[in-house]
Amino acid sequence: METEFEKEPRHHPEPAPDDSTQPESAARAVINDEVAMMHDRWMRAEAETANVRARAKRDIADARQFAVQKFAADVVEAADNLRRGLDSIPIPKATEAPIVTRLRDGFTGVERSFIDLLKRHGIEREDPTGAPFNAQRHQAIAEQHSPTHAAGTILQTASSAWTLNGRLLRPAMVVVATAAPAPAEDMPADEPA
Repeated sequence: METEFEKEPRHHPEPAPDDSTQPESAARAVINDEVAMMHDRWMRAEAETANVRARAKRDIADARQFAVQKFAADVVEAADNLRRGLDSIPIPKATEAPIVTRLRDGFTGVERSFIDLLKRHGIEREDPTGAPFNAQRHQAIAEQHSPTHAAGTILQTASSAWTLNGRLLRPAMVVVATAAPAPAEDMPADEPA
């Protein structure tokens, strides 16, 4: 059974506005603004810390991959010299002494083993012969007219390009094809003045 007191909604009297609550709400608003500002600063600091960590991680990875760059550049010079030495050995003939054949085969095996060792450490040779000229990876040492190749095609490689983990150590020295010279049109003779 409901009582008369329960039937009527309960009304809580609202406090009368007085001057003592206004400074409290203003102080609360100032504190909330400061908390929001501090939260924003904290979030920005966290983001900056994450960026610094990522940058440091990248720098460490780059240092590991490319710390040997100067040494690698010197080593590829030795590989090129070995190739030049092999290229200077006369081509095989049926009448050559067996010792020359064994020397050629031995040096070829040494070169193959050396190149494989370099590859295992991220150093690779690129022979661009037949590819289009790329100024970022090739250095033109000469141009040559070629009726059978498109202009800008690499005709010959004097020395190969070398890379360390994809980064260029040394550009290839190449001979590049040029377009056929345009036929000279009959020029009108200069008129006398």
